[in-house]
Amino acid sequence: MAEIRLPRLEQGQTKIRSVPIAVTPEGFWCCPSPTVFQKTVKTPNPLNKPKTSHPNQTASVQKKQTSVNEKKSSSVSSRASVVTDEQKTQGSDAAVANAPLTNEKPPRPRPENAPRKVTIEFGEPGTSDLKVILLGKQGVAVKLSVHRSILVEHSSFFAGRISEQQLVFPCLEIDNCEDVEIYVETIGLMYCRELKQRLIKQSVSRVLRILKVSEQLGFTSCIQYCLEYLEAVPWVGEEEEEKVVSSILRLEGEGIGVKPVLKRVSPEILTPPKDTLSHILELVLKSKEEKGRREMKSVVLKLLRENNSLPSSSGSSDLCNETLYSSCRSSLDSLSSLFKQAAEPDFPDRPVDSREPVVKSIALEADNLLWLLDILADRQAADEFAIIWVDQQELASLHTGLPTVSRHHVSMITARLFVGIGRGELLPSKDTRHLLLKTWLQPLINDYSWLQHGCRSFDRKVVEEGIGRTILTLPLEDQQSILLSWLGIFLKGGDNCPNLQRAFEVWWRRTFIRPYGESAGILQQQPDNLTASKVEEQ
Repeated sequence: MAEIRLPRLEQGQTKIRSVPIAVTPEGFWCCPSPTVFQKTVKTPNPLNKPKTSHPNQTASVQKKQTSVNEKKSSSVSSRASVVTDEQKTQGSDAAVANAPLTNEKPPRPRPENAPRKVTIEFGEPGTSDLKVILLGKQGVAVKLSVHRSILVEHSSFFAGRISEQQLVFPCLEIDNCEDVEIYVETIGLMYCRELKQRLIKQSVSRVLRILKVSEQLGFTSCIQYCLEYLEAVPWVGEEEEEKVVSSILRLEGEGIGVKPVLKRVSPEILTPPKDTLSHILELVLKSKEEKGRREMKSVVLKLLRENNSLPSSSGSSDLCNETLYSSCRSSLDSLSSLFKQAAEPDFPDRPVDSREPVVKSIALEADNLLWLLDILADRQAADEFAIIWVDQQELASLHTGLPTVSRHHVSMITARLFVGIGRGELLPSKDTRHLLLKTWLQPLINDYSWLQHGCRSFDRKVVEEGIGRTILTLPLEDQQSILLSWLGIFLKGGDNCPNLQRAFEVWWRRTFIRPYGESAGILQQQPDNLTASKVEEQ
């Protein structure tokens, strides 16, 4: 039998609420739905205003409720019923309802902190030999009629508590239950034969709640089934995964075997991160499928950026950079070999089937280097890449001998370096910056027209700003040499040449309008003049 007892209502306001409680084949009376516990903690009337009703209407309502109670009492052995305190005093309530209106007293407001009681019986009705009272933090009191043998068999907590009791009909009380609803459900699971089937229908969050209560009660079989469930079910989202892992780690600290669940997030055999990253980079860099390669490049770049933002990643940062530069050198070697093939005198006369793979491979290796440079610049570790690039003198000399359609991908790397220096993403030395302009600016100018019209990712304004800022970081004499050389090319090529007008204006002001050298000389002379004047005055 399962019954829910509610506190007494005032005269003329008898209310009976039916609560659906199913019966399993094992004889387990399923606990009420969560709404039952939620309704028990709701405050009655927030304004504490009593509702009045006409005596005749009250008497008719009382008669209807009495008939309903009589019908329910006949089937109490096979179904759960809801019993209120008013049923025990129906005679007095009826007398009050039939009394004159002048004698009727207004109902007193119910205190908001009055406890709400729920009574539930497990197993065969009338066979329980133990009472367990759960006192929730929100004023909910649940009295469970259970069987001592079931609790002792499944729960080490109850076994210890019951052994301390010497009463014929003991009663255990558990105070400050954080989750009364799950306590009731977990005790009910002790009566289930197919416990695993009961858990399959639950969500991950609810199973975690059951796992926590099972741990407190020492319900080892339920703990094991919960772990099997969590090991098999998918975890949706990072938040849910963090909740599962934190709960499992807490159990691990108490000596409970949780390795099958943790294997999902922690391997037994640790592979060095450097080897794993190197393998991933190799797979991506050698992929021939363009769409998949580009998508995975975006994913790996995003994930490496997230790792770089973590404070704990500082130790593995150097290992990651070593792996990236190893891939850079490998791609550069392949690119140099391909350039040599494309620079052979008879290459243009070869069949298309022979030339096309080389051209595609050049584009692939250049794109790989550009991607690696993006990763290094994002990690603020691209200074060494600039040094490596300016050392590619042979590659720069071969550049002019190749058709523009084959070589323009390499100029994208040079443009990205200029943009990175202009943004402060990398800070190579003065000599490296000067050598970069001296070696690779002219090849970039030669391919500029093709880059503007043949590369969607090429941003002319950003590149021109990067080139200009890189030039302006050099000594004034080097600025003058490079900008005057550019001026001659720009006056002939126009739009087919980078527009470095802003950098030219800054150099002009530094040279003619605000010559800081002369100002410094004047400032140095002023103290001497002042000293001389003071001596003359004395």
